[in-house]
Amino acid sequence: MGGGDAGARRGGEDVTVDHDVPPTYLAKQLQALSRAGLVQAVQGKSGGYVLTRSPALITVLDVVEAIDGPGPAFVCTEIRQRGPMASPPEACTAPCAISRAMASAESAWRASLGSVTIADLANDVESDYGNGALAGIGAWLSPADT
Repeated sequence: MGGGDAGARRGGEDVTVDHDVPPTYLAKQLQALSRAGLVQAVQGKSGGYVLTRSPALITVLDVVEAIDGPGPAFVCTEIRQRGPMASPPEACTAPCAISRAMASAESAWRASLGSVTIADLANDVESDYGNGALAGIGAWLSPADT
C-alpha cells in the first residue's frame, strides 16, 4: 500500500492517491476481497482495511480468484467448428492442441500462485528494498482482531 506511519491503517482514499488508482476501481477490488473473506473494513476515523487472517494463510491465488473469479483464464470457444473448414461437433470431442496447451499453462500458473503467500511477498519486499520497507504497511499485513 505504501507511505504513512508504521501501524496506521490505510484508507481507500490514501491508496488511490498513493498509487494513482481511480477510487471506483479500488472500491470494486476491495469489495471483491471483502466478499472473498480476505479483508474486512474497519469503520471509524482510523478505519481502513485489514486482512482477516495471517498473511501466511492467504495465497496470491486466493487474491487472484477473489478479483477475477475462480474460472480459467482461457475459455475454448471451439473455433474449429466455424469457418470455411469447420469440423462437425462429433469430430471435436477431445480438446484441441491450443486448448490442451492453455490448460497446461493454467495449471502451472495456478500452482505457482497457490504456492506464494502474502507473507512471502512481504518477505520479498524486505529483501528487495531493505529492512523496514514494510513499516508503512504493517497494519495492512496484520490479521484483524476478531
